[in-house]
Amino acid sequence: MFREKIKVLDCTIRDGGLMNNHDFDPRFVREVYKALSEAGIDYMEIGYKNSRRLFNPKEYGKWKFCDDQDIDKVIEGIESKTRISVMVDVDRVDIDDVLPKKDSPVGMIRVATYVKDVDKAIFLANHFSDKGYETAVNIMAISRALDNELTECLKQLEDECKAKIINIVDSFGSLYQETTEFLIKKAKSILKTKEVGMHAHNNQQLAFSNTIEAIIHEANYVDTTIFGLGRAAGNCPTELILGFLKNPKYDIRPILDVISKEFVPLQKKIEWGYFIPYAITGILDEHPRSAIALRESDKKENYREFYEKLVGEVGE
Repeated sequence: MFREKIKVLDCTIRDGGLMNNHDFDPRFVREVYKALSEAGIDYMEIGYKNSRRLFNPKEYGKWKFCDDQDIDKVIEGIESKTRISVMVDVDRVDIDDVLPKKDSPVGMIRVATYVKDVDKAIFLANHFSDKGYETAVNIMAISRALDNELTECLKQLEDECKAKIINIVDSFGSLYQETTEFLIKKAKSILKTKEVGMHAHNNQQLAFSNTIEAIIHEANYVDTTIFGLGRAAGNCPTELILGFLKNPKYDIRPILDVISKEFVPLQKKIEWGYFIPYAITGILDEHPRSAIALRESDKKENYREFYEKLVGEVGE
């Protein structure tokens, strides 16, 4: 039955923004926030807090930068216990752009990092923690991390980082249940004072089952997206997790409503979800950027040619 400690973070707008340059209409974002609030979801990750020096605002939508005033407009007048989260990437944020928590509608800041950049991630997480935010660290591309390097990374996070949540991220959708079990158990064995979370991608249609596997082994934070909307193959669907958790504090009905009204029409404008090129990159443990490019080309259905090209590149 349900485990009360489990928290759901819906990152539909943040991860889904990777498929449309973060250019969601504020009305759409508000409808998502309203549905998540009514459903009792614990956190909504609304986008990235990226540097305008590094990214041209003319090329991206609001949710690449997440100005506080834009967030205020989305959440204004909606009674909610859902906390707003934003993500920062190592080397892509101007820390002076982030106001103290008392002056911002944001409740949580999550730092995305590779194992090799953990020192920078710890600096950022500690800085934002000192500003009053709840903080988390997302270890990206976990499938590519060498075991000894991951061990050292986790030890540093335990000993030096003020973030209370460390998330294992299957960036390429390449993990299977056995590896998910191994990684969660490893993280739990080292991170004695922190919670462990799971962020899964659906390249091999395993995001839901890998998230369940993480929960079974005591991961208490799970990332989801409504209707699976996210980069490439997308993520573990929010609606499926709510059905699995059986926690009476969550209500699946507002999620079903917003899927019908907002996400079904959105599918005609943005492509995401399980497609063979994304499965191929997942099988080969490769970043999906090449598959995304293929789906935007006139060779979008040339699956064998795409596979053989990637296999050739991997073998070189």
